[in-house]
Amino acid sequence: MFSKKITNNLKRSSWIRAMFEEGVKLAEKCGADKVYDYSLGNPYAEPPKEVEEALKKYILSDEKGIHKYMNNAGFVDTREKVARHLEKESGISLSNENVVMTVGAAGGLNVVLKSLLNDGDEVIVFAPYFVEYNFYVDNHGGKIVVVPPDVSNFEPDLNKFEKSITPRTKAIIINTPNNPTGVIYSQEKLEKINDIIKRKEKLYGTTIFVISDEPYSEIIYDGLKLPSILNIFHNSIIVNSFSKSLGLAGERIGYIVASSRIKDVKVFIEALSFCNRTLGFVNAPALFQKVVGDSLNSKVDIEEYKKRRDFLYENLTRIGFECIKPQGAFYLFPKALIEDDVEFAKRALKYNLLIVPGSGFECPGYFRLSYCVKWDTIENSIQAFEKLAEEFK
Repeated sequence: MFSKKITNNLKRSSWIRAMFEEGVKLAEKCGADKVYDYSLGNPYAEPPKEVEEALKKYILSDEKGIHKYMNNAGFVDTREKVARHLEKESGISLSNENVVMTVGAAGGLNVVLKSLLNDGDEVIVFAPYFVEYNFYVDNHGGKIVVVPPDVSNFEPDLNKFEKSITPRTKAIIINTPNNPTGVIYSQEKLEKINDIIKRKEKLYGTTIFVISDEPYSEIIYDGLKLPSILNIFHNSIIVNSFSKSLGLAGERIGYIVASSRIKDVKVFIEALSFCNRTLGFVNAPALFQKVVGDSLNSKVDIEEYKKRRDFLYENLTRIGFECIKPQGAFYLFPKALIEDDVEFAKRALKYNLLIVPGSGFECPGYFRLSYCVKWDTIENSIQAFEKLAEEFK
């Protein structure tokens, strides 16, 4: 009766949501304070004060037309502010004509993929990766090609990457800082990826787009700097949201920026605007376009996330878990204590620990912890991790 594709996809749906729903049941049964839910990347912190002030300003202002339709790409003044902000970081000349405001990064990725893909085109992703990419690419007739990681550092395996490129390769999705590992791909690694792309484009006579999914670009630790995708890759597209950087996950506000170096970039922007409309988004939420335009230099308290990262990492490694220390985002990706990460996640439920199997990120044998949770949750969960580890000694 219903779509066969969708009903089949329901069976493959996100482990993240499955574990989150399991946590809701556990909280009802045991009490929320006794459940250690690391399943969902849902920021615990409230938005910065600047966001609250901007929201008050626009709600109380006499500015006319603020709640009406605008160009499908969004308000020109907000797009211009985004362009100026990224131009400083990348050194690439940008204007409002390079920017489309979107309904979050998920909406933005669907708009980009709809604008780029023909049936059967291939999109390369680097494991581990956010599993919804599978459905976004499939939505628009594309095919996902997964490149396994170098598990010593969870950066892309360049040899496997080069072999994965074919004449049908249309795009590559990069996510750095990475969900679920927190790894930042190095400048050197990204430049080597670019060299491989150039060689393959020349060999096949094709154009390969690099789509950078950057919702964690403002959550970076230890004085590290995020390499500029626009600066490194010729045919680059940034998709970003303010869900994590400003704690606005529920407001669904983000943007697409297309590099000025893309051939026929104006036609591409027109395609993005068209798809923004025809996919049903029409335009990004008007009020929050204005709010984020005034808040581009603000971000949530990174030190609070760093405190959580350090405490959890130090305790888990003390207990005996192997883990790369995250450089950004708010996730840990430890190695499970048995080969079967799904079974490991089920065993963790006995101790009211909600963790997400690495298989949900195409990286079996590991599990993800989202530490954007209350401090008490992290502190009180350590005994549960100790008891879980005891099972496998």
